[in-house]
Amino acid sequence: MDPIFKSLADSTRRRLLDRLRAENGQTLGQLCEQLDMSRQSVTQHLDVLVRANLVTVVRRGRERLHYLNPAPIHDIEQRWIAAFDKPRLDALADIKARAEEDAMIPNYVYVTYIKATPEQVWKALTDADLTAEYWGHANVSDWQPGSAWEHRRTDGSGTVDVTGEVLEADPPRRLVITFEDSPEESTQRAPSTVTFLVESHQDIVRLTVTHENLPNKEMLNGISKGWPAVLANLKSLLETGTVLPQAPWEMADR
Repeated sequence: MDPIFKSLADSTRRRLLDRLRAENGQTLGQLCEQLDMSRQSVTQHLDVLVRANLVTVVRRGRERLHYLNPAPIHDIEQRWIAAFDKPRLDALADIKARAEEDAMIPNYVYVTYIKATPEQVWKALTDADLTAEYWGHANVSDWQPGSAWEHRRTDGSGTVDVTGEVLEADPPRRLVITFEDSPEESTQRAPSTVTFLVESHQDIVRLTVTHENLPNKEMLNGISKGWPAVLANLKSLLETGTVLPQAPWEMADR
């Protein structure tokens, strides 16, 4: 964790993280607008944050978009906070969050590295039996663009807690789906979308999950806890053959 703490020790890098927390997915030019320093200096600070895995870069066309990656901070929380006074801190954080007025709901980006092949990761994302094992719900679809997908409970009831549409499917590299809590949701607003990007990285896979078009902070808070737990379970299953001891976070319970 030394690279993380060294990165956070610099006030400029903390300002960059604050800017990404306020508005995720910014270009280098956007990040430079409110910093009194050269683009080269900002780039050097961003490189430090990327090496510490606190920031991830996603290419979209010719643009390089920078996203705050909460995974390392989540690990710090689990090691030093969760076991001690987390309920009280959560209550204080909730009061603070509700007191702040912020109309902009940022996109959520999470990056993890898995010792597996792209084909194995793709199967883990799309196979109903595997998703049931590490997610607690079976994700069911033929995974063709335009097809529906369902997030079904595994208790035998057949209840579908989340549904959506497959927008893109390019196995084993890229999967884009809509994410809807209920059939009525699509009539009220455009659904959120989830993009899974699977990239070979030496002998491992870099999996980037981007959740966009979030309707409110409640959903952002929910998925910020849900995705790290779900993807940690996925990683454990592929690397060790077993899921983590704790029950997987249910995305439908947010």
